[in-house]
Formats: sequence, C-alpha cells, structure tokens
Amino acid sequence: MKGLLCILLLLESFVFVVQQQVDGGLSQQLSSEDRRQNPPQTDSLRDETDSQQYCHLSFPDIHAALRELTATVTEQKANIRALETRLRDAEKTAEQQTVILEELNKKNDDREIAFSASLMQSGNSGYIGPFTTDIILTYRNVFTNIGNAYNPITGIFTAPLKGVYLFKIFLYGHASQSTPSTASIVKNGEHVVVAHGHQAQNVVNSSNGAVLILEVGDVVFVRLWSGRSIHDSWVNHNTFSGYLLFPLKEQEL
Repeated sequence: MKGLLCILLLLESFVFVVQQQVDGGLSQQLSSEDRRQNPPQTDSLRDETDSQQYCHLSFPDIHAALRELTATVTEQKANIRALETRLRDAEKTAEQQTVILEELNKKNDDREIAFSASLMQSGNSGYIGPFTTDIILTYRNVFTNIGNAYNPITGIFTAPLKGVYLFKIFLYGHASQSTPSTASIVKNGEHVVVAHGHQAQNVVNSSNGAVLILEVGDVVFVRLWSGRSIHDSWVNHNTFSGYLLFPLKEQEL
C-alpha cells in the first residue's frame, strides 16, 4: 500500500512538470507569432513624435515671419500713399505756378508803356549849354508817363520789361547863340543816333529816332554834347518821347 502511494505521487509530479513545459512552449510560440503579425512600432512612433515636435517648433517661426512681412507690406503701402499725396500736391503747385506765370505773361503782354516830355516847365524859357562836358538832358515837363518808366528828375528811361521800343528826340536852337545844337540818343551809355543843327542865323531844328530792343533794366536817355546848346520856351520846342511797341519773350530775339 505504501509503495502504491509513492508511485501515485511520482506520477502526479511528472504530469505537473510536463504541463508546465507545455504551457511555457505555447507561451513562447504565441509571443513569436504575435511579434510576426504586429511588428514593433517604435521607429514609426519616434518619427511621428519628431515630426510633431518639428511642426511644433516651426509653426511659431512661420507665423512670426508672416506677421513681420505683413507689417513691412503695410508700412510700404503707407509710404507709397504718402508719396502719392506729395506728388499730387507738387503737381497742383506746379499747375498753380503755371497759371500764375501765364497770368503774368498776359499782363506783361497787355502792359502799356509810353512817355513824352519837354525840357522846361511851363512858363520858363532859356538856353541850355554850352558845357565843357557832355550832360544828360532832363526833360522835366512831362506830358505822358504811362507805366512810370521815365524819371523826370534824372532824364533817364528804364525798361520795365523786355521788348521793342521806339524813341524820338526833337531839337531847337537859336543861331544868335553861335553854337551848334547837337544831342544824341544813348542806350546804356552807348551812342545810338544823333540830332544836329547849325547855321549862321535864324533858328535850327533837328530830330531823330530809333527802334531799340531793351532788356529789363536797360536805360535810355538824351545826351547834349559838350560845347553845344539848345533853346526852349513855353511852346516846348525840345522833346523826348518813347513807347513800347511790343514785348518780347525770353526766347525771342
């Protein structure tokens, strides 16, 4: 009986060991098949994680760059609008200046300049000359001075604008003075034409004139030659006259 019990115990132990070995082999086989059917995802998971981290790191940089670019574009647009405004203002100013110049040119074109004067004031009479040097004759009795370009104190006409002018002089002298009557029209100190008269008795008369191109500021006057004389009276024998025929623009000559 005792021997039979030992045999049973030995059989039970043997079955337990066999069962453990079988269970262990099946577990290993199932693990191998599971690995074959479902390979590890470690690399793909790592790649996905890296991509997410890259996107996480890149997106803020891209947004910042876009915001900076937008700000730059906005600023440039504002600068362009400012430049366009300044350009329009400059064009308006240029147009206004053009209108002003045109108006001034029209005024200059329409400007009237004319004068005429005799030597002595009304009621006076007498001789002028002879002198040891040339003198500028001052025609003090002004008949007309449109534009006020003639100065009766100095006897000088000053051109107020560029143009073509006509000037004339008339001389009168007494033969009893025994000196010739000679005077010339002078432009800027240079002789232009002369009026001259001389005879032994009675009176002498002479005249002359010239058309001159004058720039603004040019002067014209009458010069009595040294050693010569003229005579004037209340009837106004001696006169100096001039007037603008027409104005000239800068390119015209």
